[in-house]
Amino acid sequence: MVSKEFVRQIEGYGLTTAQIIYRIPDHPGVLQTYVWQEYDLAPRFPVLHDFLAFWERELDGPLHSVRVSHSCLIKPAEFRAVNGVLTLH
Repeated sequence: MVSKEFVRQIEGYGLTTAQIIYRIPDHPGVLQTYVWQEYDLAPRFPVLHDFLAFWERELDGPLHSVRVSHSCLIKPAEFRAVNGVLTLH
C-alpha cells in the first residue's frame, strides 16, 4: 500500500512549512508562534489558504504574520555533462 503523502508528492505537491505568528487574545501585546506543515502546491498554496481561512473564522488569536517555505521532495533526476571517460581494468 502506498502512503497518501507519497501519492501527493507524485502529483506535484511539496512539503510546505508555515511559521504563523499570532496575538494571544487575552494579551494583544504578546505574540505566539505556531508551526504548520502539510503537503501543498506552490505557488498558490490552496491547503495553506484553507487553513488560514479556518484560523481567522474559528480561532480567537488574530494573525500577525505568516512565513512560508516550500520544497519538492521528489524531483526529476539531474544530469551533468561529462568531460571525459575514465576506464579502469
